Amino acid sequence: MKVLFVSLGCDKNLVDTEEMLGMLSESGYQFTNDEIEADIIVINSCCFINDAKEESINTIIEMGRYKEIGKCKGLIVTGCLAQRYSEEIRRELPEVDAIIGTSSYDAIVCAIEDVKNGIKKEYMSQLNRLVDSDAKRVITTGGHYAHLKIAEGCNKMCTYCIIPKIRGNYRSVPMEKLVKRAEYLASQGVKELILVAQETTMYGVDIYGKKSLPKLLKELCKISGIQWIRIMYCYPEEIDDELIEVIKNEQKICKYLDMPIQHASDRILKLMGRRTNNADLYAIISNLRKEIPEIKLRTTLISGFPGETQEEHEILMKFVDEIEFDRLGVFSYSAEEGTPAANFEEQIEDNIKEDRRDEIMELQQEIAFDKAEDMIGKIIPVIIEGHIPDENAYVGRTYMDAPGIDGNIFITTDEDLMSGDFCFVKVTGALEYDLIGEICVQ
Repeated sequence: MKVLFVSLGCDKNLVDTEEMLGMLSESGYQFTNDEIEADIIVINSCCFINDAKEESINTIIEMGRYKEIGKCKGLIVTGCLAQRYSEEIRRELPEVDAIIGTSSYDAIVCAIEDVKNGIKKEYMSQLNRLVDSDAKRVITTGGHYAHLKIAEGCNKMCTYCIIPKIRGNYRSVPMEKLVKRAEYLASQGVKELILVAQETTMYGVDIYGKKSLPKLLKELCKISGIQWIRIMYCYPEEIDDELIEVIKNEQKICKYLDMPIQHASDRILKLMGRRTNNADLYAIISNLRKEIPEIKLRTTLISGFPGETQEEHEILMKFVDEIEFDRLGVFSYSAEEGTPAANFEEQIEDNIKEDRRDEIMELQQEIAFDKAEDMIGKIIPVIIEGHIPDENAYVGRTYMDAPGIDGNIFITTDEDLMSGDFCFVKVTGALEYDLIGEICVQ
């Protein structure tokens, strides 16, 4: 039987998808990208914000059509939407044959077997269960980079976020398992490991009694074949001297940190349930840049949080202007049912939220373009992502850029390069968020 996967949402969801693909591969299933040819369609869904929820529902409806116009005999929904809205899916989307919760995705083989036998069923384990699978992941990112999910769930309880209710409490994956998984990824040709979790900085607290990300990083740096390690989702208040020291001194760790701060107004941060304030954020960022001068910082913000005044929006604008983040994204606030913030008074109108988001992004665009211009003339290491057909040019990424969310560098060369190759590139031009360069010999 041929199985088609549609993976929606974040890179953490993608890891779950790749693990399910591994489980099915070991059970003899084949895969297809052709909806018409698929015998089973699996949708790994997202519902983090309203737009993601709508995309998941629309995808379910669209894929359900292939039960009539294709070979599809079963439609399975996994992931966050399945966990949060299983009752509604069962009631409103009868084309769905199986529903698998976030802590039960290792039931995928059983679910398909049941669907083949005409059995409709839900697979919902205890939410705080940590899936423990030794199946060999099927890497879908091109082979030269892969995400390593080091923990599941979250304990922070930010007032706008539904994640703890659909992913459970924070559970770290034991270090020996992570090292083993990273070694396997390296054996498959992966050269860049991207560490992900709802929050990476709290890794190990639940099983080792203390923050253990620095120790994990040192262990991962020992793995032959891994050349870059990138850290995502670091909560600013948990970035301590030990972590900074490891990032600073370990050559394999990209001098890049993804640090979502969400806002810069003390009152809004408190309403959000965040554990920093404006002064803390200035101090943390200043310390990072002092200790690691070449570090590049990415952040995400929320515009139009309930009760946000124009003055508080201006505080955030001032912060962005002064800090000059290297990479930045903004979400308009999305009121998620079941979260405290959804019931706050003074909900902001959509057009105001979007105007404030656009204003922040316009400011950041100026900052990003200036930073790109400043790179001209510099020589930097680059990982090759692919070739541009019909041109003697390649697409690559610098250590400053995470795949899928940041920029690229376009490289002209007559050399034959492969995806995953590392080379030194001299930056010769800037094109908005992207760079232009040429191969140089170091």
